[in-house]
Amino acid sequence: MTGTDDGTKAGTRGPARASGPRVPAPWVRTRLRAAPAAALALALLVALTAALAAAFPRAVDRYEDAGLRRTLDDASPRRTTVQFFAPRPDLELSLGEGENALREAALRKGYDAVLAAVDKPLVADRAQSSYGVRTSDPTDASDSFLARPSGLPPRVALVAQNALGAHSRAASGRLPRATDPVTATTSEVEAAVTTETARTLHIKVGSVIHVPGLERAPLAVRITGIVAPREPDGAYWMSTPLIREPSLIQLPSDGGTYWIGALLLAPDAGPVLLGTPGKPERYWQVAPDTSGPTAHDVSGLASAVAALESGPGLARIRERVDPLTDATTDLDEVLSSFTELRSGIAPLVAVAAFGAGTVAAVVVLMASGLAAERRRGELALVRARGGSLPGVLGRLLAETAVVAVPAGALGLGAALLAVPHARLSSAVAAALAVTVLACVALPVRAAFAHRAVRVHGGREDIASVRPSRRRTVAELTVLVLATAAVAALRRGGTDDAGSSGGSGDQLVALAPVLVGVIAALVLVRLYPFPLRRLAGPAGRLRGVVAPLSLARAGRTSASTALPLLALLTALTTAAFGGSVLAGVHTARDHAALLATGADARIEATHALPTALPGRIRDTRGVREAVPVSVAYRAQARRGSGTAGETAALVGVEPGPYGQLSRELDLGGFPARTLRATGPGRGSGSGSGSGSGKAVVPAIASPSLADRFGTAPFSVQLEDDSKVTVRIAAVRDVTPAVTDLDFLVVDREALTRRAARPTALLLTGGHLDGAALRRAAGGGVDVRLRAEVRTAYVHSPLQSGAERIYTAAVAAGAGYAVLALLLALVRAAPERSALLARLRTMGLTRAQGRRLLVLESLPQALLAAVGGALTGWAAIRLLAPGLDLTAIAVAGRPAPGGTARLRTDALSLLVPSLAVLVVATGVALAQAWWTGRRGSVRELRAGDGR
Repeated sequence: MTGTDDGTKAGTRGPARASGPRVPAPWVRTRLRAAPAAALALALLVALTAALAAAFPRAVDRYEDAGLRRTLDDASPRRTTVQFFAPRPDLELSLGEGENALREAALRKGYDAVLAAVDKPLVADRAQSSYGVRTSDPTDASDSFLARPSGLPPRVALVAQNALGAHSRAASGRLPRATDPVTATTSEVEAAVTTETARTLHIKVGSVIHVPGLERAPLAVRITGIVAPREPDGAYWMSTPLIREPSLIQLPSDGGTYWIGALLLAPDAGPVLLGTPGKPERYWQVAPDTSGPTAHDVSGLASAVAALESGPGLARIRERVDPLTDATTDLDEVLSSFTELRSGIAPLVAVAAFGAGTVAAVVVLMASGLAAERRRGELALVRARGGSLPGVLGRLLAETAVVAVPAGALGLGAALLAVPHARLSSAVAAALAVTVLACVALPVRAAFAHRAVRVHGGREDIASVRPSRRRTVAELTVLVLATAAVAALRRGGTDDAGSSGGSGDQLVALAPVLVGVIAALVLVRLYPFPLRRLAGPAGRLRGVVAPLSLARAGRTSASTALPLLALLTALTTAAFGGSVLAGVHTARDHAALLATGADARIEATHALPTALPGRIRDTRGVREAVPVSVAYRAQARRGSGTAGETAALVGVEPGPYGQLSRELDLGGFPARTLRATGPGRGSGSGSGSGSGKAVVPAIASPSLADRFGTAPFSVQLEDDSKVTVRIAAVRDVTPAVTDLDFLVVDREALTRRAARPTALLLTGGHLDGAALRRAAGGGVDVRLRAEVRTAYVHSPLQSGAERIYTAAVAAGAGYAVLALLLALVRAAPERSALLARLRTMGLTRAQGRRLLVLESLPQALLAAVGGALTGWAAIRLLAPGLDLTAIAVAGRPAPGGTARLRTDALSLLVPSLAVLVVATGVALAQAWWTGRRGSVRELRAGDGR
């Protein structure tokens, strides 16, 4: 028999054999192929979480940057420009040297030195910055053709500023020139004026204005052109508004008025100012570039401004320009106002961020716990067959990182595209934190579960697992942290937290989360006991569903803490955030109501036309128009020799005004409170004599009531009429007056002149501001409550913070629902198997649905009730330290005092009810799906559950 060397028969083919050692299949590839759905779900979770985490700091940067730009734009260039000025050159210099110091070349050299002293991040806007020489003390111009409102001659300032032609266009004539070298003794110079100055002072091209001379003949200034500013609101013109438009000055002594204007000389005509008594000074105006700075540059900007005002920058300028150079600006105050507003808003946003972040972290941990539970048997078998714990953990880390790292990068990229033009470092750090948490969660969980080698574990329900000492110590530590945070917030408030900027601020922002954590830990420990007590009475009921559901709910998995923590944290954050937003809206509504006194207010400094109330009542949307007369400078005094106290005397019709006050909850009162009784009562509106002999009942503000008591006292009105009043009631507020001491009396007690209405308080829905203004005509002020409320949302810091807060609360709620779904998915295999076994014993589908609903209802009810109570407790505990004024009105003048946090019922109840609805719906869906699949698969022998 013929054969081969390896013993096989010739002509036959055996199986191919590997020529080398066998290569095991790669762990990571095998695991990903074995569970692609789980890997995809993890990737989606990590990508979504990383995107939200990375987008949050960039969104905060975006609205803070927009808020800074709005703050700088709203401030006038006169406030934001850094102005340097130096007096006339040293008198010890010769006249020629002094004249040369005022020429454009010398001023340009000083301008370059000033710009060189500006440190970043402060950047000068060279297009709007300027320099020149001017008279700091305007002098009289006695020419007869100039405007004289009250017979006083106008005063003019001589200004020789650079680049006049680049910032203006000639409306008529031409720009001034200095063809010959101008000196202090030059008899005539050319100048231009702006269109506004020419119109106001009656100046024309060719006019000659004579300015007094200093030890010489008057200087003749010939107007060669009238110019129109190219950018009238730019810093070039508005840093010194006088060069753009004149100003009317009123003398405090006799009330006389006169104009002050500016004559714009050629840039090289500065030396002529030495021959005038106007005290010439050199100046350099540095306009900041408001488009470049970002919110995180504010501290650097403040330091740079301080250096120019009184620091090293000013020292360098004095060294290179003039030792007497000084600087002034309000830019530091503008930056301080922005910082103050941001510090009042940032802690509130941090509360929402920490709450949503905590819920998201818990969901990621729950996802890893679900994976660990699904692979418990596999990992236990690997450990039992000799797998080392570091080796197993390394492979778990590798297979998780292969999924999580690309997903985190994808989420970061999505965040960068969705929220452009913001800092990159914070977004990368946030996405990296999410990715690292997703990578290490499963290995760490497996390390604790499989540190000891065992194949079969014991029961791990709440009934059998007792809290360890380590867990007790950890819970006590969290309790101490939560107590410290709540105490810090109640004592210092978010204002102190925002200004300190330390780790204590983060602890304060975590306070609502820590309150939810403590509640979760306490409820997890107490949760089984009432269920077990109810199991006995339930066992005596007919049927098996109720006792079985209570028994299973009382022996639920010991890992209930994470889902409950997620739900309680989300519900607490939602209740807290909803109450914050509701408090902000309420504060704005109340401030707007106090500012207008009604839904709309029409007011004038004089008496309103008699026909105006009728026209206003006929306007669409107006339900009622209540006329009032307000004397804002009435003097209340007891006795003729005592000092008077200024108060607003409000004359009203007691019936309509009292009803309006009651409807708006602004110091309501019955009409009889203001009805005068006895002799001296007028017979009609405005029929009082004004002699002050009849005593009129009045409603007073608290401070007036404290001073005058209930004894009668005299009130002198602005028309010198008097009325004697007696305080009959005290109210904190009244619709007609805001932030002033007031006295409200019946209009019948006033003279006809004093009783004529000066304001109308309107009520109604959907008031049309344009229609009201048309009906009111000119000379009156029309304010709508809705418009005033809109004006309070002025800064992007406010609107941006509200959007971020709403998004954070919504994200937290979404993650809470996801946590609830993960908890139910984790228990789904066991519940499916239970239903299958019970159906073989006669359980109907309807009973199966009730069983799953009743089993999941205690946990959902616990989370709902616990979340509502925890949210209420957090609000009650933290409200004294929270000031919502900054985010509500952004530092704008607003009545009503400090806006405090108050409990919002909808914010407490709606999220809790949503948890119950979701839990019940998922249980019903699971029962329906299990019934469709049948029981054969669930009862297969060897099914590892």
